Formats: sequence, structure tokens, C-alpha cells
Amino acid sequence: MNNFSEKYELNKAKLLKQLINKSYKKGNFTLASGKTSSHYLNCKPVSLNGEGLKLISNLFLECIDSRSKAVAGLTLGADPLVSGVIAIAASRGLYLDALIIRKEIKNYGTKSGIEGPSLKEGTTVTVLEDVVTTAGSAIKAIKKLRENNYFVNEVLAIVDRNEGGYEALKEENVQLKRLFSMKDFY
Repeated sequence: MNNFSEKYELNKAKLLKQLINKSYKKGNFTLASGKTSSHYLNCKPVSLNGEGLKLISNLFLECIDSRSKAVAGLTLGADPLVSGVIAIAASRGLYLDALIIRKEIKNYGTKSGIEGPSLKEGTTVTVLEDVVTTAGSAIKAIKKLRENNYFVNEVLAIVDRNEGGYEALKEENVQLKRLFSMKDFY
């Protein structure tokens, strides 16, 4: 194993430990998708922690399509993710922009549904997600980006719950890349 893959796997193991300790719960839960589950994962205690966000951002940056010029996501879960990835990219001398997609278009000012710099039409954008269940949030982000003439071909997720998100994204001609699946937590 080379130094890159050793460091990547070490960072992944550190992140999984943080997620298990700070984000994973067992019980009876209703998910954002409306589904019920005995396993719940809220990544925000880790993504809103400096060390956790650094681990996530470094790992995502290694997975991102080299053609991507920006990362984006639906507010609130993706807010720290897009910020962390562009900060780590800048520290490596790489240039990426970030876009945050509003759930509701504001009804004042520019009435913008996407916050961030103006990018050229056709710019490749990677969508970032914390947890993918049915991919509803990711698809909402993808559709908003495509309405604004951006090209989206991948979603990076911290965790894929393996509950239809992969297939739903495939129908949108988008590849799902994930750091973990729910099975990594039990």
C-alpha cells in the first residue's frame, strides 16, 4: 500500500470512529424521507466540528471528479461540507467554488435560489450530501443546478443508507460516491 492510500484509509477510519461516537443512534426514528428506521445518523455533530470537517473535506476532495469546478448542496446539511471542501482545496492550491442551494427561493432582493459566485453555463458541479436515503435532497439540488445550466454527474455522500438513493440518482444520470454505507455502523 502506498502512502496516499494509507493516509486515506487512516483518515476514513478516524472519521468512522467520530461518526459512530457522535452521530449514530439506535432506536425508532422517522427519517427525512418519511421512512422509519432503527438506525439514525445525523452527521452534523461531526461536520460542524473542526477535526471532523477536516477529515470529511480531505476525503471528499480525493473522490471528486477532476472536471468539477464547484461543489454544491442543499442547505443546511451541505453548508459545512461545501465550505470545508473549498477551504481544503484552496490550502492545496486548487481552485473550487461553492454553491449553496436554498430550499425555498427568497422573495426579496435577487430572489436567488442558489447562493455563491456566478459560474459559466455548463460548469461541472459536484453535489455534496451528508446522508443519502432516497436521494430526495440530492435530486432537488441537482434539478436546481441543471435549471441554472450547470452540469452535474456525481454526488459525494458521507453515508449511503442503501435505501434506493443509488438507483434514484442513476435514473438522473448521476453517480453516487460514498465514504460509508449504513452497514459500517452496525
